[in-house]
Amino acid sequence: MNVSASGKLAVLHSVDEWLSQTMTWLYALVKSLPASIDAHVICESTQNIDQFALPNIHALQGQTRLWDFIQQHVWTLHRLRRAHSYISLGRAIGARVLHSHFGPGGWADLGHARRMGVRHVVTFYGFDVNHLPLSDPVWYARYREMFAAVDLVLCEGPYFAGSVAALGCPTHKIKVQHLGVEVGGIRFEPRHWQPGTMLRILIAGAFMEKKGIPYALEALGELQREVPLEITLFGDANQQPRNQQEKCRILATIERCGLNGRVRLLGFRPHAELFQQAYQHHVFVSPSVTAADGDTEGGAPMTIIEMLATGMPVVSTLHCDIPGVIQHGVSGLLAPERDVGSLVEHLRRLTQHPQQWQAMAQAGRAHIEAEFNAAVQGARLAALYAGLAAEPTTTS
Repeated sequence: MNVSASGKLAVLHSVDEWLSQTMTWLYALVKSLPASIDAHVICESTQNIDQFALPNIHALQGQTRLWDFIQQHVWTLHRLRRAHSYISLGRAIGARVLHSHFGPGGWADLGHARRMGVRHVVTFYGFDVNHLPLSDPVWYARYREMFAAVDLVLCEGPYFAGSVAALGCPTHKIKVQHLGVEVGGIRFEPRHWQPGTMLRILIAGAFMEKKGIPYALEALGELQREVPLEITLFGDANQQPRNQQEKCRILATIERCGLNGRVRLLGFRPHAELFQQAYQHHVFVSPSVTAADGDTEGGAPMTIIEMLATGMPVVSTLHCDIPGVIQHGVSGLLAPERDVGSLVEHLRRLTQHPQQWQAMAQAGRAHIEAEFNAAVQGARLAALYAGLAAEPTTTS
C-alpha cells in the first residue's frame, strides 16, 4: 500500500465549500480520522474557518486574481483549472483515496480520480438522493455513470442505503457509515423537570421544509394549554426562495398558534452556542418530514445525535434513518411524519412521566457512544480507506 511522504495514508476530501454552520458533521468526520490518515480538504471556497479549522485546507478560490477572473467568465477554462488543481494536489500529497462529499461532487470528480489513479469514495447526505434527481432528471444518468466507476458509496444508515440502491448503485458498493459526534467533549447532563414549572423546548435546524418545524410549533401550541412553555428556535433560512417560503410558514404558524410570547428566534449562531442553549432546555423536538419536492434528511439530523449525547429527551419522527438513532420508548419518542396529534401525545407523555427521563437519557447516551462516536466512526472509515488503497489501481 502506497503512503504519503509522512508515512501515512493520504486521503483527499472534496467538497464545494468549507464549511457552513449547518455542516458540523463533516468537520467532525475529517477531524476524527486517526493519525494513520493524512487528511487534506480541497474546496472552491471557505467560510467560518475560525470555527472549523483543520491543518490541510486547500481553497481554489483566490489562488490568483487572473484565475478568479477566468473562472467567472470562461467555464471551460474553469474546469481545466479545477482539474489541474486536483491532480497537482493529489500527486503532491501522494493521495491514494479521493473522498467526494455529496453525489454531484462525486460525479464531477470522476475524471479527477481517474487521472490521479486513486480509489474513489462518494458519500451521499440527503438532498442529493431524494431531491436532486426529481428536480433535474439528468442526474439519474449521471449517477448511473458514477456508480459504474466509483469504488465505494457511503450512506448514514440502512434506509438511506436502500434509497441509493434504488437509483441504480450496485449493493456491493454500498456501505453504511454513521456520522459521529465527539462524545468525549459533550457533557452528559440528564434533564430534570418539575411538573407545574416552566418547560423549556428547543428546536434547532435550518428553516427547510424537511425539518418539519411548523408541525413542532402546532403541537406546542396545543401543549401550552396544559403546561407553561418557553420555546427557542435555533436556526434560520438561507436566501433560497423555498427556504424563505418555509420561514414565512414558520412565522405564520407561531402567530396562528398563539405562541408569539413564548418563542425566541435566535437565528444562525456558532455551533458552540447550540450546546449552551441545549443545557438550558428540557426537551428537544425535531419532527423531520419528506418535503413536497422530495427532499429528506437522508439519514438523521446531526442535532438529534448531539442532543441525545447531552442527556436531553428527544421527540422526533419515523423519518429516514432516525429510528436507528432514537430507540422509540427507550431513548426518545417517534411520531409518524406530519402527525401533530402524535407529537402532542409524546410531549404529554414526557410531562406526565418525568421520572422516566433519567433512564431515557442514559439509554440515549449509551447508544450514541456505541454507534455515533466520531472517534469510533473515524477508525471505521480509516479501515475502509486502507482496504481500498491496498488494492492496485491504474493511472490513465
